[in-house]
Amino acid sequence: MTGKKIMDVKRLAQGVAEARHQGKRVVYCHGVFDLLHIGHIRYFEQARAMGDVLVVTLTPDRFVDKGPHRPAFMETLRAEAIASLSCVDYVAINEWPTAEETLRLIQPDIYVKGSEFRNIQADMTGKIAREEKVAHDLGIRLAFTDDIVFSSTSLINRFISVYPQEVNEYLDLFRNRHPLDDVLAVIDRMATLKVLVIGDVIVDEYVYCDAIGKSSKDPVLAVKYQSEDRFAGGVLAVANHVANFAGQVELISVLGNRNHYEPFIRAALNKKVEPHFFTVDGIPTVTKRRILDGYSLNKMIEIYDLDERELPPAVSEAICTTIRERAAKADVVLVSDFGHGAINDQIIKTLCAAAPFLAINTQANAGNRGFHTISRYPRADYACIAEHEMRLEARDARGELRPILEQTRRRLKARYMIVTRGQRGCLVSGAGDEFAAVPAFARKVVDRVGAGDAFLAVTALAAVQGAPGEMMGFIGNVVGAEAVEIVGNDKAIDKLKIKKCIVSFLK
Repeated sequence: MTGKKIMDVKRLAQGVAEARHQGKRVVYCHGVFDLLHIGHIRYFEQARAMGDVLVVTLTPDRFVDKGPHRPAFMETLRAEAIASLSCVDYVAINEWPTAEETLRLIQPDIYVKGSEFRNIQADMTGKIAREEKVAHDLGIRLAFTDDIVFSSTSLINRFISVYPQEVNEYLDLFRNRHPLDDVLAVIDRMATLKVLVIGDVIVDEYVYCDAIGKSSKDPVLAVKYQSEDRFAGGVLAVANHVANFAGQVELISVLGNRNHYEPFIRAALNKKVEPHFFTVDGIPTVTKRRILDGYSLNKMIEIYDLDERELPPAVSEAICTTIRERAAKADVVLVSDFGHGAINDQIIKTLCAAAPFLAINTQANAGNRGFHTISRYPRADYACIAEHEMRLEARDARGELRPILEQTRRRLKARYMIVTRGQRGCLVSGAGDEFAAVPAFARKVVDRVGAGDAFLAVTALAAVQGAPGEMMGFIGNVVGAEAVEIVGNDKAIDKLKIKKCIVSFLK
């Protein structure tokens, strides 16, 4: 009997048409229904009481956006659970992300939502408002049930979480210290900020290959070319991340006139970003070409095309003049310094003098390791570096990290400093002996390139607001978990997705 209730959307439309032809009132419900619970059952029963036939569609797995690692139950199991209810007549797995197209296709008499959706303006996705408009245009009555509200997300977090026990215990403590609405408010206030971003442009090229064996003449791995991608990396990626959260974004950086990639770079920038590029003759725009195994995405070799000669005095002075002009209008100046020549000592001095709030990351990489640390900067309001960069700064490979972090923060006179630690999360040090260790939330790592840039971009916007340090670390690790699932800098972190992830963690 249960199996007979489940059908595709087209067959569902035919069943609805037949029911209406027989004079029956058709009621329609739609949702994810991940982990069916008593709240859902009461919702369906109340909806069924409004008419003669109750049809239910559910969001397919590929469109579920409830946060990381959702849905907990695949679409076929969710459909089977709903079909087992006696009050439900027909069930279908939807073909679209929302109910808009399904409403147009089946045209029920009544579309019913739960009481938690009564305040349509509170829906951060805007989906309910769009569905309401479709229902209004088609003459479909929109109704709401009125009963106790249960949360599938909350139940999943409590009873079938995919995270280790220590992470779940941490999240329980975090929820008590930082209410969900307070965390979301920090994200929402980012939209009021004016941000100036400065740093090194990097063009990331990924060349995907298939290993075919050892060369017959030399002890070298032979690979067969498959395809390639090009991404806007370095400070370009930071600016794109910032643009998805902040109100206004300006970018200052340097391009070479050899292999300059300027058309690609400008096309790859978010339209909200206002760039100020300075061209240096005789050098290339920094390009990092990575040769990858096309199946595993493991990187085999990196090829750097760069020239780290000193900036010409005229270019350096022009950059400093632009910094002084643009920093005066910014709420935060965000420095993404890869040590590839875009920021010299004169520019650092100007940044430290002109920035109303200075957020800094200095990155150690194969092109500068041992020569480029956070000590280049005499001050910062917020600094964020990786653990290996912090240990390089302190010349301490094995010592306890917390005192190294706190000593460096005090030397910089920074209000906050964060050390990112990959799968071990991050450590946060704040003025007044504030300290927090925040675990990592990533479950699937596709590519770590760019994760630190995303972490810096969003946490800097929280830091300038004076958000609690632990909250900054939490937000940063949520962002980092999203970033490591993206190949290279293929796309910027999405604000709405981050808000949904936060909701999924803290409900």
